[in-house]
Amino acid sequence: MHRQQEVLSACRVADLARAALSRADPLEVTAIHEGGEHLSWFVGREYVARFVTDQRSADRQQREIELRDLVRDRVTVPVPRSAAVGGTPGLRFTLDERLPGISAERRPVGERGERDLAALLTGLRCVSTVDAADLGVPRQEPHRLSELREQAVAAAERMTGNGQLDGPILPWAPLPHEAMPVLVHADLKGEHLLVDGDGAISGVIDWTDAEIGDPATDIAGLAISIGSPAALRVAERACYDAATRERGIFLARCNTLILLDDRLNGTDDSPEPLLRAQLTRAWHTSPSGAVSGEWSGRTTRHSRFSAGSVDGGEQGVEGRRAE
Repeated sequence: MHRQQEVLSACRVADLARAALSRADPLEVTAIHEGGEHLSWFVGREYVARFVTDQRSADRQQREIELRDLVRDRVTVPVPRSAAVGGTPGLRFTLDERLPGISAERRPVGERGERDLAALLTGLRCVSTVDAADLGVPRQEPHRLSELREQAVAAAERMTGNGQLDGPILPWAPLPHEAMPVLVHADLKGEHLLVDGDGAISGVIDWTDAEIGDPATDIAGLAISIGSPAALRVAERACYDAATRERGIFLARCNTLILLDDRLNGTDDSPEPLLRAQLTRAWHTSPSGAVSGEWSGRTTRHSRFSAGSVDGGEQGVEGRRAE
């Protein structure tokens, strides 16, 4: 990373952007550090430059440009247009138009924004998976729910034992369910959702991880970005069934435990405050203590968990599932 930061000095970024845009006037550039990455820069007020240092990532960026053109008229929320691409051997970049708004990590999504996100999920479901596959969008492997829960339980127990969590917090086990594969953004973190002053979604960015797979993947992304209750409302508005909604929350809760454990006890270098914030959002529940009022049926022996005190999270919550 130190070498990448040296290569990507402000002067270097400005020179590369001017060349790509065929401009001679000075360009003000500012590094974007949100999410722990150091390869994205604001270029003036108009553009965002995103750099990659290997061919595989460069290929994904090119695929992203074509994918955004495919989805733009279907998802109704704004997605960036590409203004230029460029770079040198070992350092490629794309210059995208800078959309208005600020990250959902810094501004809450309002009711209008929830409607926008529901339209996003609905629109993605309508995109032809054949057309997406023709662009090279990969197919997602089916989620291994039992294995994921085992990893999450081990992570929770390790962090609790180390005094890193006030636990225990353990995810329930959802019923197996096969979902019709759809195009998913697959990285709906808060930093990739732009929000305007009214709480509406003014842009969805970074489509490089898009896949064809389980729609619960994007519901999980929303859970860590805007909280589980809001993610459930969005998914219901998008007409996803209870099993898919439940699976999305399960994925979010397992993944946030695993990622935080990897940061605290493994090799991940993501910002710990961000991971804890995502964990809190994923485990946030409705005041009734049910994940969703619609899931208020019989409690199974796998479905009880205590949210403990996860960075100010809920207390003594009981997860429930639909009969």
